[in-house]
Amino acid sequence: MTEVARPRRLPAEERRRAIVEAALRVFSAGSYAGSTTAEIAREAGVSEPVLYRHFASKRDLWAACLDAAWEDFRDGFDRAVGSWFAGSEAQGGPGARLPLPPSASRWKKALMPNLWIQGITEAGEDREIRRHVARHMRVVHDHVAGAIRRGQESGVIPSDRDPDAEAWVMIAGGLLRSVAHRVGGLLSEDDLVAIQHERMRWLLGDPADDD
Repeated sequence: MTEVARPRRLPAEERRRAIVEAALRVFSAGSYAGSTTAEIAREAGVSEPVLYRHFASKRDLWAACLDAAWEDFRDGFDRAVGSWFAGSEAQGGPGARLPLPPSASRWKKALMPNLWIQGITEAGEDREIRRHVARHMRVVHDHVAGAIRRGQESGVIPSDRDPDAEAWVMIAGGLLRSVAHRVGGLLSEDDLVAIQHERMRWLLGDPADDD
């Protein structure tokens, strides 16, 4: 008699990551309020009881998604900034005409800002989500501001730029991309690229301005 192969049982941490990835797909395609744990469980290929063994509530799962989106963005951001700073030093340091540093893939897709928008929408009724979004945006701000300060120390970014203010402007740009993505037709990708280009031209100081 031929035995039926049973699905491989995933280790707890691997299963948790799979649920988070499924929840990211569900949340990013809809909204916090409109997404259900039943839908996320189906997307992950597990039962709801299994989902709840890993996450006590939809709120906890959403928070884990936001943390995962940040980790993914941060890794891409750090690689892009590091390679770009290195390229600036190789091509003449301050004032070198370099292409703008690339955006991290998930920021470009507005995944993390989309989750922020969802959290802001729920914040009026859910104190825990409000606190989580505030803490999370502060962490992102401080990380970006730190990168700007490193750019100033290396001479890539003019010393008169305010790192804290510029970091908030970058976050605002991410939120604008999310709004454009959700509304549809408000801004084209070319519009968003042009906005990013102008912001970075200001932040870095365009050599043409000194001619």
